[in-house]
Amino acid sequence: MTLWIDTHCHLDAAEFHPDRDVVRAAARAAGVGHLVIPAVQRSDWRTVMALAHRHGDSYALGIHPLYTPQAQEGDIAALRTLLQEVQGDPHLVAVGEIGLDFFVPGLDAQRQIWFYEQQVLLARELGLPVILHVCKSSDRLLKTLRAYPVEGGIAHAFNGSWQQAQTFIALGFKLGFGGAVTYERALKLRELARQLPLESIVMETDAPDIPPHWCYTTAEQRAQGQAQGRNSPGELPRIAATVADLRGMDVQALAEATSQNACRALRGLPALKAF
Repeated sequence: MTLWIDTHCHLDAAEFHPDRDVVRAAARAAGVGHLVIPAVQRSDWRTVMALAHRHGDSYALGIHPLYTPQAQEGDIAALRTLLQEVQGDPHLVAVGEIGLDFFVPGLDAQRQIWFYEQQVLLARELGLPVILHVCKSSDRLLKTLRAYPVEGGIAHAFNGSWQQAQTFIALGFKLGFGGAVTYERALKLRELARQLPLESIVMETDAPDIPPHWCYTTAEQRAQGQAQGRNSPGELPRIAATVADLRGMDVQALAEATSQNACRALRGLPALKAF
């Protein structure tokens, strides 16, 4: 069976409360051998740790930019303490999900930048890679990474320019591709998926978010009572098949390459043979 690593899955999200273990089992049956579960706020840290241990997956700890309004400055000290506590845990692979979001209105950019930079400094201090939220913010993220280089990581759901992609790669990052690449109108993103060096790509779902086109419902459909399709880690093989088709390559070869890339990007991520 073709085996995949989903490098970004919020298995702890409320959308999975009714059937979380069933969702994980279904993903494994579909060939998704390993998940990386990033936290988004302090109250989630212990939950994602427990989930990763329960299912033999990996986790990252951090504060997401969309959660900076309710975050406290003391959360950074708490994060340092917890990361130091679990430094020997093989399930810990990164600081994340951290970053900047300049798309969602109403967020304090300077507050986001403060939390982002504090977490980058933590990653440097502890020798950990980072998992980045990149939303209309590539250049500002890169400014900090040039000033304070880290042990690489993943630019999650990357949708920037070719030049920005090359800069992330030069700084040791892999670029995450997920459900957005399945939309035919995502021309720039699909071109990146087609043209970027194979060694720079990892696969992800961001489940339950960023559904592939076959899970998406329009505003009109939702107004008529049809629920938005829930993305899940089990969708990864079909999403990846889109990337393989764009690149004109064998799906198995893509699975092997992107899994190796993920293992290079994230500390301690097990080799594919371990799944």
